[in-house]
Amino acid sequence: MAEGRFLINGTQMSAASLAPGLYIVATPIGNLADITLRALHTLAAADAVAAEDTRHTGRLLQHYGIRAPLVRYDEHGAAGQRPKLLARLAGGEAVALVSDAGTPLISDPGFRLVREARDSGHAVHAIPGPSALTAALSVCGLPTDRVLFEGFLPAKAGARARQLNAIAQVQATLALYVAPHRLGDTLAAMAEVLGPREAAVARELTKRFETVERGTLPELAARFAAEPTKGEIVILVAPPSAPALPDVETLDALLRSALAGQSVSAAAGEVAKATGADRRTLYKRALALKDGA
Repeated sequence: MAEGRFLINGTQMSAASLAPGLYIVATPIGNLADITLRALHTLAAADAVAAEDTRHTGRLLQHYGIRAPLVRYDEHGAAGQRPKLLARLAGGEAVALVSDAGTPLISDPGFRLVREARDSGHAVHAIPGPSALTAALSVCGLPTDRVLFEGFLPAKAGARARQLNAIAQVQATLALYVAPHRLGDTLAAMAEVLGPREAAVARELTKRFETVERGTLPELAARFAAEPTKGEIVILVAPPSAPALPDVETLDALLRSALAGQSVSAAAGEVAKATGADRRTLYKRALALKDGA
């Protein structure tokens, strides 16, 4: 295709043509200045930009003076639009995929397009950038070494409770997206199932009225019970507290009991599973007990 153009602070920049393929382009979650130079180059040079909401993405492209053709690709029309996009890829075009905000495929319909593009032998390129998930984790003050992203919970109370119960004991910070009109009910449901865990509600990240509110789940549920809320929201919940380990005398008693009918390795494994204690430490102690120490 012809060389593309985009604007930065009124200065026109050129964008060299792209190799054929599907480009997964992250776009701002609020502040338009958060877009990367590589994303601007890609959007300006693409033969087509597939977007969840062409009006929303159109405003972004207009802000940067980009005139790329827009194609709607949302969860309702994805099945019908996907073959057309794959045909464009087969014809040697460069297609950019964007979501309404943030990184595509994080709670949006891009997964099947990426899989079918790869299955058809087309190149798929990541153009990384903003993500509400990582932005919230970076400022919430909760553990980030292990995270479970659960996306959107079901709207119906019963299904929501079942999903929360299924992840209640996962030893990780839980991250969820929630629609503003469901924030109060969702926090109340989480408080009922998960208890008084530390949590954070991140709203309007990167925008003028950005807030990150911390507290226990019951505190946050009470705070947002009647408060009207707008904007994009991420809920983060700290991992469950690790259960207290039995004292040394109790562990020794359990090991002696297990050693009565099992090998040292099996006894250590059984007690580790029952108590959460370190298996290697239990194995060494079981050897000592067996030898009469």
